[in-house]
Amino acid sequence: MRRANPGLRTWVEYGLKQSKNELGWADYRLTHYPDIERWWEIVCSSYLMVSLHSEQMQSSVPKSPSKLASHPWWNDKKGWKNILNNLRLIIQPFTLFNLIYPWLTVFPIPQLSLGFSKLQSIIYRLTSSIFISLTHPDFYFSSA
Repeated sequence: MRRANPGLRTWVEYGLKQSKNELGWADYRLTHYPDIERWWEIVCSSYLMVSLHSEQMQSSVPKSPSKLASHPWWNDKKGWKNILNNLRLIIQPFTLFNLIYPWLTVFPIPQLSLGFSKLQSIIYRLTSSIFISLTHPDFYFSSA
């Protein structure tokens, strides 16, 4: 079992709390270190994903409104929670397909699989890839 330095643990818990608050996930409490570690990875990954889609990371040229904004639950307001909720909508077809996929191996319905695949490709084509943002000079670093 790996034990963390008490000072480091306090720092990690504080950082985790701040990130969870920013993402609107402050209600979740963890006390077991491996759980905190796992949550830290999830929270940091989500925080990065939302940051890469924030206004500051987008090009200076304003985009025309996307067809994605036609979704009844889409929120055009600015802010973390709005971006996070919109990203949840974008990944929803992928998530839902993966939830029903085990049933599609039992009862194959090719049209359903193809429909989900087509929906995902349309949605991803309409979104800006987060990987494009990684070419931004702020992300250059050296391990030396």
